[in-house]
Amino acid sequence: MKENQTHLNLKSLAQDDRPREKLVALGRQSLSDAELLAIILGSGNKTETAVQLAQRMLHQNKNNINEVAKLSLNDLKKFKGIGIVKAINIAASFELGRRKSDLNSLERIKITSSKTAYQLFQKRLSDLPHEEFWLLILNRANQVIKEEFISKGGISGTIVDVRLICKSAIENNASGIIIAHNHPSGQIIPSKQDKEITIKLKSALILFDVSLLDHLIIGDLNYFSFADENLL
Repeated sequence: MKENQTHLNLKSLAQDDRPREKLVALGRQSLSDAELLAIILGSGNKTETAVQLAQRMLHQNKNNINEVAKLSLNDLKKFKGIGIVKAINIAASFELGRRKSDLNSLERIKITSSKTAYQLFQKRLSDLPHEEFWLLILNRANQVIKEEFISKGGISGTIVDVRLICKSAIENNASGIIIAHNHPSGQIIPSKQDKEITIKLKSALILFDVSLLDHLIIGDLNYFSFADENLL
């Protein structure tokens, strides 16, 4: 009985299937998403090893690690074998990954296309379970002066205050700005509200001689650009 109550851990796997040993022997790049997640988990539950639990987590989230990264602490705890400590470890690991990516954005990056802007925003917005609105402030050379968080909403939307965006643009001596928000659903088609806020913000910025260069809608692995689609 005591053995049945023990959570299955990585040591219960065959030697060749142990992700920790595999990482040491072959390098971290050799591990699958499930194996990396299993190392963070450390153990599974009464019926699953850590690897099996990680595989199930991925399977129930479209086999997409970005979908797992979107899960809240409560969502993670719904998986048998994951308590608050494991849920926190998983959330912290994904956050470290995001912050490491953010360090690459600290250099003065020049925006040459919607794809360049997307690469910056994607690190912040692609795997969120809620909607957020962000702003890139650019100088005359289209170099990024600042990345700024504007607002956070729910699954279906977030409130955007045009006055706050204009205020930030003026205070940072912006020549142009690029705005972006994500659609947690993964759909990147702009809504009526997306189009309306774009027109409203562009008109307001003109009064301060600041250009709205683009508005991006970020999905999981793709994006929609108002500039590319001639909607500005």
